[in-house]
Amino acid sequence: MAGHSKWANIKHKKAATDAKRGKIWTRLIKEITVAARMSGGDPNANPRLRLAIDKAADANMPKDNVQRAIQRGTGGLDGANYEEIRYEGYGINGAAIIVDCMTDNRVRTVAEVRHAFSKYGGNMGTEGSVAFLFKHCGQLYFAPGTNEDALMEAALEAGAEDVITDEEGGIEVLSAPHDFSTVKDALEKTGFKPEVAEIIWKPSTETVFTGDDAVKMQKLLDALENLDDVQEVYTNAVIEE
Repeated sequence: MAGHSKWANIKHKKAATDAKRGKIWTRLIKEITVAARMSGGDPNANPRLRLAIDKAADANMPKDNVQRAIQRGTGGLDGANYEEIRYEGYGINGAAIIVDCMTDNRVRTVAEVRHAFSKYGGNMGTEGSVAFLFKHCGQLYFAPGTNEDALMEAALEAGAEDVITDEEGGIEVLSAPHDFSTVKDALEKTGFKPEVAEIIWKPSTETVFTGDDAVKMQKLLDALENLDDVQEVYTNAVIEE
């Protein structure tokens, strides 16, 4: 992670999430609904649902909201029928971007995503145009000051694929997506609480942006993230403050 502040980016992301709590709730309700529809309403047997419920708890979402979303997903309540769509594209200087969406209107969503790309200096790509630059994996990030040796031992014993310490002392634990819940549970049982815990598309290489290009790239990412149908935006761009 040399060359930029991973910890600063983590804190910035957390602050942005807190500032958009209402929108985060909407996204989590969609995720819970779809996860329950795909693999059932029991979080103990549905890792994707369990992760979404954990995120809802972190976002202080009322349990009634969570339960209603599960019921909609399992057919107990009426509601919109969301489908998952992934778009790929390019940002400033060709930076790679993946946009994960959930929508009940595919035509509306693609139009909005394409408009955001074109308005802020990017371009929509075709399916597979940038996905090869990312790896699907579980990510747990621990704040600087965490006991590196103890965390590494616990993580590898739990089945993690890699443990990376950045220049500020923050520690990133990576796992295969299907091992994520197992690794997270094992680490929390040994007292390691991650600052970030999610399944992501992690770029294999990163490009650092500074100055005007950083401002332009951030505007594009913000425009995409602010779209109602967008769940997550992943990029290999690192914005220096």
